[in-house]
Amino acid sequence: MKTDKKNYERYMQAFIAQNARVNLISKNDEKFLWEKHIFDSLSIEKVFEKFGMPKTLLDIGTGGGFPAVPVALAYPEVEVYALDSIRKKINAIENIKSELDIKNLHTVCERAEKITEKFDMVTSRAVAPLKVITEYAVPRLNKNGIFVAYKSVKTQEEINDASVVLKKYKAKVVDIIEYKLPLEENHTRNLIVIGRE
Repeated sequence: MKTDKKNYERYMQAFIAQNARVNLISKNDEKFLWEKHIFDSLSIEKVFEKFGMPKTLLDIGTGGGFPAVPVALAYPEVEVYALDSIRKKINAIENIKSELDIKNLHTVCERAEKITEKFDMVTSRAVAPLKVITEYAVPRLNKNGIFVAYKSVKTQEEINDASVVLKKYKAKVVDIIEYKLPLEENHTRNLIVIGRE
């Protein structure tokens, strides 16, 4: 199981040090760094189990490095590309990468629409509504690639709103994987898995 908190202690310390310099997540969220951000990021394991592990993964709008950094740490065999247009966030991720020597993590400071390479998997977490992020994600997929959107409770609503965009790119929702965060209050989340028809 990849979700053993002890394996991520060094990463959490490195992240908190960077968060003190650059506001990657709110100070209130720091005490839930594992539950709300790292554990959440690692739920991608459920997709890997069903659809196989990608060789390359692009994380659009990575922000503080979620899910890119936890995924790169947990799966050294996957080449993970953390994409964000905000340089100070990319710098913070580069500092974490350097401190922990994460060889399979690559940072890209660019806007998503400028990326011409194709990837086996594209992820996006807490970036934009599905109909918006699909426009950026699906064109960056390899022929049999999949896009995984991390979403909360309004999943069906977002899928309905994205129907025109999905049709435009001949893409469809192939799975919705529900999971819960390890918090006292109910935090149900969903991974929306989108593939090309």
